[in-house]
Amino acid sequence: MVTGPAQARARTGLQPPAPSEAHRHVHPLVLSADVSAAPEQTALRESDAILARLLGLHPKVIDLSLGRMTRLLDALGNPERAMPPVIHVAGTNGKGSVVACLDAMLRAAGYRVNSYVSPHLVRFAERIRLGGVPIAEDSLRASLAHCEEVNGGAPITFFEITTGAAFHAFARNPADVLLLEVGLGGRLDATNVIARPALTVITPVSIDHTHYLGETLELIAAEKAGILKQGATGVIGCQEPAADAVIGSVAGRVGAPLLRHGREWSFERTDSNVVVRDARGDGRYPSPGLLGGHQVENAALAAVCARALPGFDVGDAAIARGLREARWPGRLQHIPCNGLADDWELWVDGGHNAAAAAALARVAEDWADRPLDLVVGMLNTRPPEDFLRSLAPFVRRLAAVAIPDQAASRTADEIASTARSLGMESQAAASVGEAVRRLSSGAAQPGRILVCGSLYLIGDVLATAGVPAA
Repeated sequence: MVTGPAQARARTGLQPPAPSEAHRHVHPLVLSADVSAAPEQTALRESDAILARLLGLHPKVIDLSLGRMTRLLDALGNPERAMPPVIHVAGTNGKGSVVACLDAMLRAAGYRVNSYVSPHLVRFAERIRLGGVPIAEDSLRASLAHCEEVNGGAPITFFEITTGAAFHAFARNPADVLLLEVGLGGRLDATNVIARPALTVITPVSIDHTHYLGETLELIAAEKAGILKQGATGVIGCQEPAADAVIGSVAGRVGAPLLRHGREWSFERTDSNVVVRDARGDGRYPSPGLLGGHQVENAALAAVCARALPGFDVGDAAIARGLREARWPGRLQHIPCNGLADDWELWVDGGHNAAAAAALARVAEDWADRPLDLVVGMLNTRPPEDFLRSLAPFVRRLAAVAIPDQAASRTADEIASTARSLGMESQAAASVGEAVRRLSSGAAQPGRILVCGSLYLIGDVLATAGVPAA
């Protein structure tokens, strides 16, 4: 049992990722930041070259299975068996925020934490965090090169082989706990090779990735519930009744005890606190540092996980500190901008599906002090009308852009046309910089500009602004 700090210290890959998966280019944008990124250029070029080669291994035909992943892990000597206790996190929205909160809580309690998230915003190294910081480029390069050599050119998805590289790195960098975020779905995700996680977590499930996970909420929930394991407690966030029923059915079949929102645990928000209630009693914590009402729900879920984690001692003071200090770049993040008057604000958010848009709409409803303008770019796997519909009542104007270096991007004209059909004043722009300039020039009243619709788009904005994404 772990009782104290250790003594020693995608994309999913189901379709060929665009070249920008391996690295991101900087594009002209009228943005600046107080802190400039200082990447290790030589190491980045070497790891990027390996990542680019790994893209070429993508199978011509995808069979949804764990066969390629288990083959690679066997060849690597099964590093997944040498990793610390794992908290495995699935769900549609909120996975990254829950991981960020848990990371901060556990580190506040004195534990060393490794974590795996996807996708990255600016640098691939953001995905693999050792002790709370992105993996060093020399270590990343070594793990990627080793996996490339061991794989021997066999067909494998980008997400699978880079997940193998992450496991290789985690096995060689001791920690007390590993936070492991699912890439897509759960049941057949490359991360779902952990035989006995310390805890599993399912954040709210909604309609997304229907071309891989199924057209109904029930089918999608069944895929997410595939991470549940016999004897390992599953902490379940707020769910629609259909998803809740499926998760409960899967848990009963595999023998996984559950802590379900609305049954075994609950929370409420007061003016300045979040109150969590579970078998441990009531816990009263400060509102999270992550912005937006939806982050209160994510924070409460993370707090329940920290309180329920077997073998760890995460006290209320550590949970409170973690909630205050948690950071998750690209999610309701305010960034500096050259060329905007002082009474304008520029924000970014990587939410890209209908549920995320609904959460943003709740934020927009609270932003009543000034008008809201949007800059939107989306992939063609996302219906723009589903994303824009809930935001439309709160938007003054919209500027649509294509996502740079993304062949799968929707055109700016297509997004602008959809916005007009929903009653929004909209136009197409050639870049985010141009969109910001158009929206801010000649406006009758200073406003708040939100860039949203795709994490790829937000990654480009942060890279251009020189804003650290980790």
